[in-house]
Amino acid sequence: MNLAIIPARGGSKGLPGKNIRLLNGKPLIVWSIEAAKKAKLLDRVLVSTDSEEIAKVAETNGCEVLMRSPELASDEATTISVIEDISKKIPEAKNFIVLQPTSPFRKKNLIDDCIAAYLSGDYTNLATGFWCKYKEFGSHNNLRRQDYKGFFYDDGSVYVLSKAIVSQGKWFGEKIYRFENSKEQNFEIDDEIDFKILEMLMKEYSEA
Repeated sequence: MNLAIIPARGGSKGLPGKNIRLLNGKPLIVWSIEAAKKAKLLDRVLVSTDSEEIAKVAETNGCEVLMRSPELASDEATTISVIEDISKKIPEAKNFIVLQPTSPFRKKNLIDDCIAAYLSGDYTNLATGFWCKYKEFGSHNNLRRQDYKGFFYDDGSVYVLSKAIVSQGKWFGEKIYRFENSKEQNFEIDDEIDFKILEMLMKEYSEA
């Protein structure tokens, strides 16, 4: 079973209520719910939350909800610990597809393309993202960007994790599929400016 998990904790110190704040007319989390429901390679979709308000929005939009325990809703709780708990409650799940609600812009077929890529080889996990060439100022002598390989940064759009690594409490394994995502889909929402950026990008690049 390919199980999609949309993790949405109620507490957000940086941007209170962000998971259900309206983005282009829809609660933020609904964008991820709708993307998951359109994917053909997902067998089941659920929202993991500790918030009754988020749960209500998810259920209103036709998504299953699994409430978290208080321990998994704390500031110290990690996403992998949430997935571990879900894996124990839904043992038939073989692959876990994590969709962060704060990365709401996913073009058509992105989720299916990621799952297909993950299944194409003996991969432990997959993450969408981009190759960035950032270096701390003062750490190099005016190094040209083209001379620096850079590193792969995950953008939060799609993660695929095997049951094997989840059972070990690991967020990634030894054989990672780095799925390069288009730039307009790389943006995550952390603050007010991010909301404005995503609103414009989604209007400009959304497919009919």
